[in-house]
Amino acid sequence: MKAAVYQAANQPLTIEDIDIIDPRAGEVLVRTVCSGVCHSDLHFVDGKWALPLPTVLGHEASGVVEAIGEGVSYVQPGDHVIMSFKPFCGTCYHCVRGEGHLCNDPSINAASAQRLSWKGGPVLQFASVGSFSEMMVTSEGGVVKIPDEMPMAEAALVGCGVMTGIGAALYTARVPGGAVTAVVGCGGIGLNVIQGCRLAGASEIIAIDVVPEKLEMAKRFGATQTINSAETDPIEAVQALTGGTGVEYAFEAIGIPDCVTQAFAMTRPGGTCVVVGMHPMGSQISISAPDFLQEKKLIGCMYGSTRFREHMPKLVDLFMKDRIDLSGLVSQRLALEDVNEAFELMKSGKVARSVLDISDV
Repeated sequence: MKAAVYQAANQPLTIEDIDIIDPRAGEVLVRTVCSGVCHSDLHFVDGKWALPLPTVLGHEASGVVEAIGEGVSYVQPGDHVIMSFKPFCGTCYHCVRGEGHLCNDPSINAASAQRLSWKGGPVLQFASVGSFSEMMVTSEGGVVKIPDEMPMAEAALVGCGVMTGIGAALYTARVPGGAVTAVVGCGGIGLNVIQGCRLAGASEIIAIDVVPEKLEMAKRFGATQTINSAETDPIEAVQALTGGTGVEYAFEAIGIPDCVTQAFAMTRPGGTCVVVGMHPMGSQISISAPDFLQEKKLIGCMYGSTRFREHMPKLVDLFMKDRIDLSGLVSQRLALEDVNEAFELMKSGKVARSVLDISDV
């Protein structure tokens, strides 16, 4: 099968013919239809995070089940599915607590290193998905069924950016109706945090970014106010917009440590700051310690705290009922061979998401 192979940091991915195993017991073979190109993938391409190489990146995907291994009962060939980059084992400490998004079963990572090969050597399958390829193999706990009528490009985005962003508001922060909120960083994740705050009934959603095009997109997704932090101090601007009290919930959705410092500073006493962005390995966040005496809370977010077999179908249903906008997130549709162009478009800051069309439904 063809796949975009990541061989070295700061180098273009190359299209190669690689081999993939047949599904083993408990595994599912999925033909990739669409794959989003996420900022998390870019972190590896830019060398901010490290992986064993070579690797097939991509973790935000939809597809059609081609074959199933022994013992698989949840899906059958022909089913349309969204991939999860955090398959659950069902038996570890976190899974039995209903925290499948934090599953730490080492066998899942081990399996992702044994499914792909190239030139006689192993190729890592990123995040148990590796969607920059024509086929994917994952465990039964790594897929969720969706209706056949769900568009596959929009479905792919539910697999990461939409679930992470909307989930950060609804399930991690649990934003209540009427809340005053701010979102720092209005890329693919930030736009969905904004959608999540809107769904929760937030009275104010202040969008903060340095790219004017992103701030315009933020308005379309529910932002009530925008701040260009390249032109004004965002903390002072938030204070001015909130009568000097700050916001009840602030979300950092870009992966820049200084932005967490800003988000925490604009959070009012008793409020909550949520770190959603993927930060470079080894980075540190500077926080004013006395602020904790004001009962300000700083919390992390993994995958929007999703119980994905429950929450992803709900997001699909909200889209089908025109309650959330997924089509507006699809800025560009490209071929697998154009994956490097997709990364350049992301760096420009002028797209919400590029989607790779890899096969037909």
